[in-house]
Amino acid sequence: MAVVGSGMPTSISELCCSPVLAGPLTPEAADDLAAALKVVADSTRLRLLGLIRTQPGGEACTCDLTEPLGLTQPTVSHHLKVLFEAGFLERERRGRQTYYRIAAGSMTVLCQALDPSPEPLPA
Repeated sequence: MAVVGSGMPTSISELCCSPVLAGPLTPEAADDLAAALKVVADSTRLRLLGLIRTQPGGEACTCDLTEPLGLTQPTVSHHLKVLFEAGFLERERRGRQTYYRIAAGSMTVLCQALDPSPEPLPA
């Protein structure tokens, strides 16, 4: 997700900020959240997250994902790598296959950052 030394988190698990609508974000928090949102603001990556989540056991190998997406294995692998490096996915090597599952809490961090429920906006 981030270039080392850029001051941005290297994974979603490092992102910690107050809800966007709860008040002004610091420039650093805004940069961190924007970087995380950029990772998931890709239609292929969103589709991958949904496909993985709905697979039996909540995990899938690359070979399970190419056909439903209509993409080549290298393209799918690239998107999986981006999601993994950003902390949205966990992976496990089993023989020659790599299985991916959604990292615990990774979606919660984004939901909490965007959740406007702490206080209603003034009318």
